[in-house]
Amino acid sequence: MTNAISERVLTDTWPIFCDRITVFLQELGLEHLKLTCDHAALRVNSIEAAETLSVYFQRQGQIISNNMINGRPILIFELNAPLIMGQMKIDCVELPYPGNKQYPIEGWEHIELILDCTATTCDELKQQLLDMAPQLAPVLAGQSEIKVKMSSPQGEHERLANPTIAFKKDDICIKIHPHGIKAVIESER
Repeated sequence: MTNAISERVLTDTWPIFCDRITVFLQELGLEHLKLTCDHAALRVNSIEAAETLSVYFQRQGQIISNNMINGRPILIFELNAPLIMGQMKIDCVELPYPGNKQYPIEGWEHIELILDCTATTCDELKQQLLDMAPQLAPVLAGQSEIKVKMSSPQGEHERLANPTIAFKKDDICIKIHPHGIKAVIESER
């Protein structure tokens, strides 16, 4: 039996996650862009784990979004005190309820960064990111071990186009998009 994900596991693994994300940001050459991190996201494999962590994060802040995305609930918590990752202060946590996919590791999985740009499509986002970070050309062309996925995930009431580029390596991921989670939530109102 594996260790169940818990608030203790999240607290204990946060520094390790931060170190791994920082190294990945440097590998991608993104640290010099000074991008804002709007949220960190978790992955869980059971509804019980999601509900346990939901109770925990409701003690740490408040739910600012409870939305169905790709057929499953995704909660966004705005924290009373931000998570700290190096120079970044992260105000929100995303807790997706499990879908069909089982994750090899439950816990911290990705951060999402805001690229201040005008992109409304994945192609525009890719070009504007390349204009600011030309070293990503081989990565975006699929010429590295880093997996790249472009998508435009959308909640049922969102009106704000928020194309996303995800860079994935091993079991961590950095996603880049033009709008922060609070702006996306506001667009739903």
